[in-house]
Amino acid sequence: YDNIIMDTELMEASRINGVKKFIGINTICAYPKVTPIPFVEKNLWQGYPEETNGPYGLSKKMMIPQSDGYKKEYDFLALNPLLENMYGPRDDFDDASSHVIPALIRKFDRAIKDGKDEVVVWGTGKATRGFLFVKDAARAVVSLAEIYEDPAPVNIGSGAEISIKALVDIIASIMKYKGRIVWDTSKPDGQPRRSVNADKAKAIIGEFATTPFEQGLRESIDWYHDSLKSAKSR
Repeated sequence: YDNIIMDTELMEASRINGVKKFIGINTICAYPKVTPIPFVEKNLWQGYPEETNGPYGLSKKMMIPQSDGYKKEYDFLALNPLLENMYGPRDDFDDASSHVIPALIRKFDRAIKDGKDEVVVWGTGKATRGFLFVKDAARAVVSLAEIYEDPAPVNIGSGAEISIKALVDIIASIMKYKGRIVWDTSKPDGQPRRSVNADKAKAIIGEFATTPFEQGLRESIDWYHDSLKSAKSR
């Protein structure tokens, strides 16, 4: 409800108030569950999204036909960058709402502080994801906003794909966690694979995903530790 109402009303308010270009940040969760990997924009409408986030994906996806309609009826320009799974400093580390990377960072940090000899992770670890560092995403969106003049969707992603198991191993290594990783296979993996083809974006704005993955993870972990210190001092 929140997403579909915010998106719809913000675009309408922008049109009424003479905004020259509206940037509707979209999501690759809008892609169908069964889609060739990596995701290409032409496949966006070929099925229902993965069930666990289907309503969210559809709520965001509705900005695209709204943008098309507004362009034809009002000559109003709205862009639709589809962002890959983002991570980085200032991420959401809340237990109830965090995504996989901040959730793992918080989980390992707690295990280290509490001296736990194992960390439980959901799923099998076989699912794969593409991740985009937040600073790279910001640069890409700004560049697209400056250049692009079409409501047709554009993938913004790193072009890389990593398994959740490999991701867990990298974070554990960076954080120097020495305990066991236990996989709770009773929990869902989610969509088996999720990464995007960003060739269209590169053709428009050039290379943008330039931050090495481990560097981005280290910056995320450092920010998390700094935020804890800051909160404690306050």
